[in-house]
Amino acid sequence: QVQLVESGGGSVHAGGSLRRSCAASRMIYRIDAMGWYRQTPGKQRELVASITSAGITNYSDAAKGRFTISRDNAKKTVYLQMNSLKAEDTAVYSCNIKATPTDWSAFRDYWGQGTQVTVSS
Repeated sequence: QVQLVESGGGSVHAGGSLRRSCAASRMIYRIDAMGWYRQTPGKQRELVASITSAGITNYSDAAKGRFTISRDNAKKTVYLQMNSLKAEDTAVYSCNIKATPTDWSAFRDYWGQGTQVTVSS
């Protein structure tokens, strides 16, 4: 049932770096866009970065210049390199993909379990 498996995350001091990974299971057949979201208590989930199947990237204002999203289609994996981390980056980060389990099914959103990233100042 778990179709996206995340790795990485954890705690880091301000100014440090983390790299997140999110791999799709065998149940995921075809992937379109991929992205990373984050959420803190009392706030709505926000898009941090996204990447299309063509490699077009988009970043939130907070992430731009510090974070880099990339994908490995052969591994069906999306990455988020997070540099120059700040305390305000502390949140639960979740990966998201638009994908289909078959070549005839409609595309839908799949979500990873979410992983805490804590940046201490």
